[in-house]
Amino acid sequence: MNFDKESEQLDNVLKEELGRWQEVLNQVSRRIVGQDSLGQRLLAAIVAGGHVLLEGMPGLAKTTAIKSLAEVACLDFKRIQFTPDLLPADLIGTQIYDPHKGEFKVKKGPIFAHLILADEINRAPAKVQSALLQSMEEKQITIGDQTYHLDEPFLVMATQNPIEQEGTYPLPEAQVDRFLFKLKITYGTKDDEQEIIKRALAKDSIKLDQVINKEHILKMRSLVDKVYVSDKIRRYIVDLVFATRQQSNKMKDLKQLIEYGASPRASLALDAVARVHALLEGRTFVIPQDIKDIGHDILRHRIKPTFEAEAENIGSDEIINRIFETVDVP
Repeated sequence: MNFDKESEQLDNVLKEELGRWQEVLNQVSRRIVGQDSLGQRLLAAIVAGGHVLLEGMPGLAKTTAIKSLAEVACLDFKRIQFTPDLLPADLIGTQIYDPHKGEFKVKKGPIFAHLILADEINRAPAKVQSALLQSMEEKQITIGDQTYHLDEPFLVMATQNPIEQEGTYPLPEAQVDRFLFKLKITYGTKDDEQEIIKRALAKDSIKLDQVINKEHILKMRSLVDKVYVSDKIRRYIVDLVFATRQQSNKMKDLKQLIEYGASPRASLALDAVARVHALLEGRTFVIPQDIKDIGHDILRHRIKPTFEAEAENIGSDEIINRIFETVDVP
């Protein structure tokens, strides 16, 4: 009886919140054409408390998307252009000596913001990438002997350019696991591009309304914790993740395609984001379709195809398709 009452209360709160969160997407789409899925995933990531690795061609509004979200959500935004000569101090900050006071003072770096765009992260050397990845994981920064906690919500969207690999520093494969999503965005339709031209020719600055703030985000996170996930759904999540590591007799053809599979972070991510996805769909419980809708974006960077797979042009997305086709749905 208490469960029914609590579920009804959650439904009522959710109805009040959904309109507000849908309006966030509506506002972002006023500036972004043909990239609705990017806005949805950024929203899911900020509610889930994760980070996004984004791979896409130049000119696909990656910067505009996260900047627009910051504006609509009234959050601090910083863009960091990663270059080969970037130092960790340029990212996290450093101590500066004040000769008048005879002491050091801390100058905080651009990492101290709610939303961070790490542009072309693979252009920076390993020590800079490591500083960013550490702050993503620990949500804190140490400068000198002082430790500073990063303000919540904290989201990093790191971008990679798929067409330029010369002179870059690929992210360590084990470190990529720290990103909640890996998104791949492509060009839109002809109609989308025609609309982009129209908006550019208008030369009118599109002002967005502030719809939410960080208190709304933290409230949504508290609602996510109350979303119901059955044991059958959690078993389905574990079965999918284990299928990337231990290929059963039903998936003999995958044995030669996967060099290594997803870590336990994948199971945690699927559970967390499935709950967020259910909420944003207006439900207080998770269904298998939630897992399928988010599965590729969570698993694609956590599966390493073998050389045999790459030789046959079979990438991680195709492998994930085969896993979803094979694993029994509850």
